[in-house]
Amino acid sequence: MNIAVITGGLSTERDVAISSGGKIAAALRKKGHNVVFVDVFFGYEGDKTPEELFSKNANLVESRDVAENVPDLKAVKALRADKSPCFLGKNVIDICRYADITFFALHGGEGENGKLQAAFDILGIKYTGTGYLSAALAIDKGITRALFEQHKVKVAHGEVFRIGESTDGWNIFPCVIKPCSGGSSVGIAKAENREQFNEAVKDAFSYEDEIVVEQFIEGREFSVGVLGDEVLPPIEIIPTTGFYDYKSKYQAGLTIEECPAKITEAEDKILRDSAYAAYKTLRLEAYSRMDFILDKNGDAYCLEANALPGMTPTSLLPQEAEVVGMDYETLCDRIVEISLNKYKD
Repeated sequence: MNIAVITGGLSTERDVAISSGGKIAAALRKKGHNVVFVDVFFGYEGDKTPEELFSKNANLVESRDVAENVPDLKAVKALRADKSPCFLGKNVIDICRYADITFFALHGGEGENGKLQAAFDILGIKYTGTGYLSAALAIDKGITRALFEQHKVKVAHGEVFRIGESTDGWNIFPCVIKPCSGGSSVGIAKAENREQFNEAVKDAFSYEDEIVVEQFIEGREFSVGVLGDEVLPPIEIIPTTGFYDYKSKYQAGLTIEECPAKITEAEDKILRDSAYAAYKTLRLEAYSRMDFILDKNGDAYCLEANALPGMTPTSLLPQEAEVVGMDYETLCDRIVEISLNKYKD
């Protein structure tokens, strides 16, 4: 099968996407597929046809590990040869059209907010993961919260603020402040008091015009993946620094991850049931991952839904799949298989 793996993009999670994409491309090649690995923003400037690129299993972007800091997106944009503001680089559409399916190794921004999914639907290009509507719902933490509340998926008490609106009315501490549509914990902070809160709000608004503020729930942090209709075993996340931020997520040794998690059958059930309920509420497809806090009373609070979970060497979904006997290469192949099923009707 010819599979285009598209990565990069222009979100703060660009480096995460490239790290995921390189590993995905290598895994799919091990499964016998012809793979072209390409940066969706920079595209391909050469003169080879898509057929030639797939026959050579071309790597058109260099894979790398996730850096400690968020990428400088202005510097990234300046490197593009044609200086075009278009999100799609040269020849990307032709490569994806030639492929049997496109694997979205993208995180945040246009890769995860439904825009690229909608464009590919219009162009008749098959792709992995969920569709445009569920992607748009899941990326927006404010909309996600509202839908979860309506469908009895437990969330922490919180509010959504737009830039320019007063946040003086918020008086619950500690609390967590996060950009509304960000990922990988970029711009997220915990505030113990008003001074820390004001600083965190200012920082969060530097990323987006809308933020979510939620009451901090004391408890253990878990993530639960869903693959097709199978709910994977919960994984517990224990950051050694005390807070699961961008650095803790992607720098080896800063987080302890236990899977299968050391929990009771009742705790396992509530986490899995809550994950599946969140998955269905947002109409997610193919695969996704939900993050939770499990408090001392055994209540599971959903923090967010990830429509395109990370697939880096330290990512959570591959670890969960491994517990049920699915190695990384098989997981990637399975995602392709499940995603192709969307198009059978």
